[in-house]
Formats: sequence, C-alpha cells, structure tokens
Amino acid sequence: MGQAKDYSSTLNLPRTDFPMKADLPQREPEVQRFWEERGIYRRVQEKARSAGRPKFILHDGPPYANVHIHIGHALNKILKDIVIKYRSLRGYYAPMVHGWDTHGLPIEQRVIKDLGLNRAEIPPVEFRRRCRDYALKYAAIQRDEIKRLGVWGNWEESYLTLAPEYEARQIEVFGEMARKGYIYRGLKSVYWCVVCETALAEAEIEYADRVSPSIYVRFPVREDGGRLGVGPARTSFLIWTTTPWTIPANLAVAVHPDFTYAVVEVEGEYLVVARDLLPEVARALGWRAPQVRNTLTGRQLEGVRCRHPLFERDSPVVLGEHVTLDQGTGCVHTAPGHGEEDFLLGEAYGLPVLCPVSADGRFTAEAGKYAGLTLREGDEAVMRDLAAGGYLAKREEITHSYPHCWRCKNPVIFRATEQWFASVEGFRQKALEAIHQVRWYPPWGEERIKNMVAERRDWCISRQRVWGVPIPIFYCEDCGRSVLDERTVAAVRDLFAREGSDAWFIRPAEEILPPGYRCSHCGGGTFRKETDIMD
Repeated sequence: MGQAKDYSSTLNLPRTDFPMKADLPQREPEVQRFWEERGIYRRVQEKARSAGRPKFILHDGPPYANVHIHIGHALNKILKDIVIKYRSLRGYYAPMVHGWDTHGLPIEQRVIKDLGLNRAEIPPVEFRRRCRDYALKYAAIQRDEIKRLGVWGNWEESYLTLAPEYEARQIEVFGEMARKGYIYRGLKSVYWCVVCETALAEAEIEYADRVSPSIYVRFPVREDGGRLGVGPARTSFLIWTTTPWTIPANLAVAVHPDFTYAVVEVEGEYLVVARDLLPEVARALGWRAPQVRNTLTGRQLEGVRCRHPLFERDSPVVLGEHVTLDQGTGCVHTAPGHGEEDFLLGEAYGLPVLCPVSADGRFTAEAGKYAGLTLREGDEAVMRDLAAGGYLAKREEITHSYPHCWRCKNPVIFRATEQWFASVEGFRQKALEAIHQVRWYPPWGEERIKNMVAERRDWCISRQRVWGVPIPIFYCEDCGRSVLDERTVAAVRDLFAREGSDAWFIRPAEEILPPGYRCSHCGGGTFRKETDIMD
C-alpha cells in the first residue's frame, strides 16, 4: 500500500500527529477540538466554493428533536458523512446541511410524558412554549452528540422547522398547493388514533399482530321479495367480523355482485353465505349436514332488507366489489363511519355516515345503551347482547395483522370525520416523472417508490394537536364556508415571519386578516380560525 498523501499543506494547516495508541476516549475529543478550533470543515468548504468546484449538496432529512441519539441516528449520520467526505476528496464543493424537525406529535408526546403534563388543562400558547423549549433543548443535545460521531456539517446554518422564516415558507407552499387545487376539505373515514386523539395518514400506520374477537353474526331477513325461495322467517345473512364494537354503526350488509351465494338450511334455520366459503364456514360453526336450498348471485340479492340485530332499523343488502372470498362468509358487515371501503359504498347507496365514537375512543349518545363505554368495553357488551338475542352464531379469538399508530404503537380505528386533505392525484404524474429522473442505488428502489406513489391515496394533512404550524384557513361566521385565497395566505405568511406561528393562537382572526377583509362567498366580515395543525 502506498503512503497516503498529506493534504494539510493545501489548507495551510499546521502538522499535528495523533499517535495510534490507547486512550481513544481522550484522543477522540482532542481530534474534534483540533478540527473545530482551526475551522477545518469551514476552510475545506470555502476553498472548494471559491475554486468554483462542482456542487454535491446533501440536505439531510431532519430527525425529531425529542430524544438522545440512538443507533438509527448514528447509522444515518455516519453513512452520509462518509459520502460527503468522499465527495470532498474527489474535488466537489460538498456541504452537509443538518436540520431538526421540531414540530408534531412525537415532541408533544415526550413533553406530556417527561414533564407530566395534561395538555387539556394547559392553555395552547403555554403548552406550545413547553414544546418549543423541549425541542430546542434536544436539538442542541443531538447536535453535540452527532458531532461526537465525527460528523461534519454546516452546524451554524442548521435549519429548525420552528424558525419563523421556515414556518412562513411552509404557509407559502401551502398557499401554492391550494391555488393549484390540491387542498380540499372532506368527510372521509380515516385512520384515527384514540390514544393520540388525531387523524393519521396512511404512511403513519404500522402493522403488528393483535388478538381480536372473531364473531359470526346473524342479520335476520325482514323482507326478501320472494327471492330467497324459503321465505324471510328464520332466515339470516351470516356476517363475520373482528371488530364487534362496530356493529352498532352497521347500516348495511355487502355482497359481491358476481359471487354465488347459497341459502343453507341448518337445524331448522336458513343462512345465506358465499357458496365457495360454505365448507369452511360449516367447519368453523360445527354444522352437521348443511343442505343448500337455493343459490343466487350477489346481484340478485341486492335490495333484500335485513334487520339490525341490536337496533330497530334496517340493514339493506348492497353490492360491493371489495368483498372477497379470502375469509369470513362473503357477507360483509358494513359501517360507513368506520371503514374506508364501507364509507365509499355508503356514498354510492346514499347511506348516512354514522360514527358513534368520540375522539378518545368512547361511544357517544348515537350508540344508544353503549354510550360512554370504551371500544374494548363495547366489544364485550355488544357480543353479550348479540348472544342474548340469539344472533351470535360463534365467538372465538384470532391473531391477525392489525394497523397500529406509528408513534404510540396502539391499535388504530377508522373514524369518519371532516379533515383537510392534499390531493395526490393533482401532482401524482409529475412525481412519477421526477422519480424516473433520479439515479437509484440499488436500482430496485425506483420501482418500490414508484409503486408507492402510484398507489398513494389522498394525504390527510389535518392533525388534532397543538404543537405545529396551523392550517391557515378561516371560516366565515355568517355562512360557515372556509376562506382561503392569496390575500389570506400572504397575511398569515407575513405574520408568521414576524412573530412565529404562536401568533395564530394569540391573535384573533380580525387582527390576522387584511384590514376590511370580507368573505368572498357571502360578504360577511366575522371569521374564526381553523384549530387543526398541518401534518
């Protein structure tokens, strides 16, 4: 191996030898002190920039400023530092731009846990101050810990997402997206964490095994128009679900239009199930010699009226392409307030959106006798009442993959609420084109991210939290409609640039909006502010 070239002369640095021997815990800080006192990194960058060398800028995605660094931080930073130093030696101007994500749920959670706070009892501005102090503290801690890894960077120019100029730019970008029609408000069934009490985007969901109740439930037929061939008496559609607590929100039973369904006689009663699933259902329920009395397509079953097993209302049979033969009975309990596909099916059939669950995961008055129960308590109460009424065909437990919150690791639910969304459809094609223009290492990474973007649904950007950049929307008190235009965006942007986003929680709408501003819909002049923050 040849002798390594000495580059110190090119920087006019004094020669310093650090013998390779023990005492590395002492030597390592000495090396870093040598780098810092002599401004080695700064001088390397200035020399490369003044020489007009080609740029290779690594703008590092920010870690959350809420914990001491761990092995994940170390792996991320060290690998990128290797790339930057290699590029510098290859003759590039290669600055490393560090930053910290100082907003959001992860920081709120650490503040609540570490400081023992109840955010519901603290005024928003005070709670935000606690979050800001916490984030700044850990940004400084992480910076010093990352430096100890030997990582270089423009530390004095690191960015913080809580900086007023950063927040102002975020509002400006939001305004640009809204102007292009990418931002809208809608009622949808979205992922909801009852522990964090907020909506979540699809990318914030992790899957883990969970033990859930597995139940088969009879939905008795009230009226079939003679289609079933056996009459409605003692006839039921048999559904299967792992979320008994959603039964109070049931408004329909879905069948696939192209599947064949069997009307099966079992011990004097008639049950409707998908014919292809009949052997499996018979084994699961211990049926002895079930007799098929009639078969129909799902399309022929549309409009049959079942009766809800717990409430005095109908559950009509509807057609859904999402119904599968993977498991269950082929008859799917449908609650538009608690499932994305259920919600879309409910829209198609004009069903109401019944969502009798509060933000913290308790039944509301809409759930009748179950009001006030947690969802876990609701599971038990619903199964007990189904059994008492003779509607519970079987109960057991199942271990299955279930969505969990990425931050608190608790199971999530679907909950229909009005949220703000970014329409991915509006810029999907441009994103796919941009992906193709990037060199990917390894090459299969391109296909993975391309598929992810191609299949991504609209992004839920509302968060029912306090610590973050507010969604800069106003509502007219006279007509109730939302207000967002170039003037309102500019007013919020300029305010945040001067005072930071705390001003949204301090100042009334009249002080934020341009003088004399009127609602573009009705001409009203009184407004309130959106309370959600932006993902």
